[in-house]
Amino acid sequence: MKKFISWNVNGFRACLKKGFEEYFRSADADIFCLQETKMQPEQADFAPEGYFRYFSSAEKKGYSGTAVFTRTEPLSVTYGIDGKYSDEGRVITCEFEDFCFVCCYVPNAQEGLKRIAYRMEFEDDMRGYLCRLDKVKPVIYTGDLNVAHNEIDLKNPKSNAGNAGFSDQERGKMTELLSAGFTDTFRMLYPDLAGVYSWWSYRFNARRNNAGWRIDYFIVSDRLAPQVEDSLIYTDVEGSDHCPVGLILK
Repeated sequence: MKKFISWNVNGFRACLKKGFEEYFRSADADIFCLQETKMQPEQADFAPEGYFRYFSSAEKKGYSGTAVFTRTEPLSVTYGIDGKYSDEGRVITCEFEDFCFVCCYVPNAQEGLKRIAYRMEFEDDMRGYLCRLDKVKPVIYTGDLNVAHNEIDLKNPKSNAGNAGFSDQERGKMTELLSAGFTDTFRMLYPDLAGVYSWWSYRFNARRNNAGWRIDYFIVSDRLAPQVEDSLIYTDVEGSDHCPVGLILK
């Protein structure tokens, strides 16, 4: 069994003050990755024993950023996609013997979809990149992918139609990715399960009312799908506006 966890911590330094270390220890994951760390590596005093650490930080202070903690040392670690996007610290790829693990914080299209062109370029680059990796080894792709794919993936699909994270363009790119040989592990196991989300706005008591979105994913190469034991969303874990998501492989 292998256990993986991904969490958009919305500021790692803040999350560390809200019990992150205890959760990390209790989670006991083989690989634990973060998005939206909003820091440089030297700004967080967190070096768990028995783990190798990899950070990718944005050039802009207090913005974006990803991190991976892994018990097994990767064969190789790369940042960004073919030299792009590392300035925003969005992608870390760890190659292991049996698979490639890609931690990603997908750009938000922003209000009024003002960054949609950048987002579409990122999606196309990422899909091409994952397909190339998949030709070499099976892929585990995880993180805050900033899209609710279908209506079942958010509480209020009608009022959010066309908004960032639920635009036709973004949903279409997720469909393209899944059609290119990849599986959304949570929906594979729980095709009709509604009301389970991974992100809630800090406004309007959204979390208390469970007015959320499922925008954090574990996506795997189709050939890894038979090894998926479970795909989890830890809705009771607090410390961020997102909750962690998990994957267990046989």
